[in-house]
Amino acid sequence: MKSLRATLLIGLAALVLSSCTLIAPNATPQAIPRTFSRSLHLLDKTIPGTNHARVRFITQPVYIVDATRHLAPSSRIVPSPPGLSTVIQQLLLGPSAIEKSAGYSSALPKNEVLVSAVLRAKVGYINFAEPLNALSRTQQLLAVGEIVLTANDAGATAGIVIKVAGVTQELLMPNGQSATLVTKKNFEVLLNA
Repeated sequence: MKSLRATLLIGLAALVLSSCTLIAPNATPQAIPRTFSRSLHLLDKTIPGTNHARVRFITQPVYIVDATRHLAPSSRIVPSPPGLSTVIQQLLLGPSAIEKSAGYSSALPKNEVLVSAVLRAKVGYINFAEPLNALSRTQQLLAVGEIVLTANDAGATAGIVIKVAGVTQELLMPNGQSATLVTKKNFEVLLNA
């Protein structure tokens, strides 16, 4: 009986507290005067506090796993020009809620952390915190495919090298072989035709 009474009291307290707000809503919102917004440079076309710097955005493809277990491009909005690190970070975020509802997924581990991603002579050197070899063979192929195809469109046209804690990893390819440098050509068979 005491536990029922305690549960009811907690429920009643939660109901009372949920009806309270810390900020009272204003029945008549007021517009901010243009002079105030001008003084803060809120309407400027450039970034306040910089020497007329601007940020431009473009759409960049990242490759994720579609419902047929093939790789398919999906657009992400990134600052222009797109850096390899920025694009790989977008890839690691995985599919959006809409893409998930359409059957898209990612073979990359959800907790994968990008340490660094740089381009040198059109080769992408991508350093992760955790290795991909803990994944099943199929997941490894799809994960490396996602990375290499995404990196290719971000400028790594000569291929990618994946490192974990600075150690170069052997990457599994669809033909059954392994290599430390893989290219888009190695993974084109995984694309949705």
